[in-house]
Amino acid sequence: MDTPNDNGLFWLASYPKSGNTWTRTFIANLLSDSEQPVDINALQTGAIASSREWVSTALGIDIDELSHDEVDQLRPAAYRWLASNAGDDAYHKIHDAYTYLSDNQPLIPVDATRGALVIVRNPLDVAISLANHNQCSIDNAIESLANPVYGFCRGKKRIYNQLRQQLLSWSAHTQSWLSAPSLNRLMVRYEDMQQQPKKTFRAIADFLDISATDEQLANAINNSQMKKLQAQEAESRFKEAPANTQQFFRKGIVGDWQNSLTDQQIARIIDDHFDVMLELGYIDSAGNPTSLIDAEAIAV
Repeated sequence: MDTPNDNGLFWLASYPKSGNTWTRTFIANLLSDSEQPVDINALQTGAIASSREWVSTALGIDIDELSHDEVDQLRPAAYRWLASNAGDDAYHKIHDAYTYLSDNQPLIPVDATRGALVIVRNPLDVAISLANHNQCSIDNAIESLANPVYGFCRGKKRIYNQLRQQLLSWSAHTQSWLSAPSLNRLMVRYEDMQQQPKKTFRAIADFLDISATDEQLANAINNSQMKKLQAQEAESRFKEAPANTQQFFRKGIVGDWQNSLTDQQIARIIDDHFDVMLELGYIDSAGNPTSLIDAEAIAV
């Protein structure tokens, strides 16, 4: 069985709209150790796992004429090469679910991985943010959350800057990362990052082997506040935002679903994702949403 690689890659794994970019701004601010917030358009925490250029360069071949499946078969080799040759500490965003290829090897090799920070968020709030991100109705976003074959960049007629990303449903995506065998991982909840920032971001920094004093940690948390990210975006468009999205850093609050979802939409999401929501503490055994105030970062 493969084992984690102390010289491997760190992954920041999440379903979209779950706090990945916020986490990256914290990491960038912590590494910069500056009184001024890092420019949101210069985060430079590491390439996204689905970057076509990053993977193609690692493989040393042009992959534009290959099918999605053919590229996926090559991605583990690219990540192994990068783990052996990157030569620097980086923290790579990934939205892909933890899936397996036709030869039963994982898309993300354990032996090329130093650790995976798995960031999860209440799907009741994810649905609202995903609707804004995809410029679709909340009902359509709820359908996407439940879609077992949902993904990004799946078209066949154009070459995307990013490779196909198989997200699966919200539940399947979450379970895939939390059940991946032999993977060194830390799971944190978006809600814990909001409600217990000092404790949760300390756990993140320690897991990612980033040394920081309490003062440096507090400064990075302060410089990563949502209101400061929003202020930067108001001055200069966030380059990672989808073309038709007016605001990437929208609200970032916990529990916005209470103001935005109908009773029917709430019931649909809970019904679709009951088991995983219960496991993560988002609902109780009767299916009632919980407050999460006493939540903690969990190592699994």
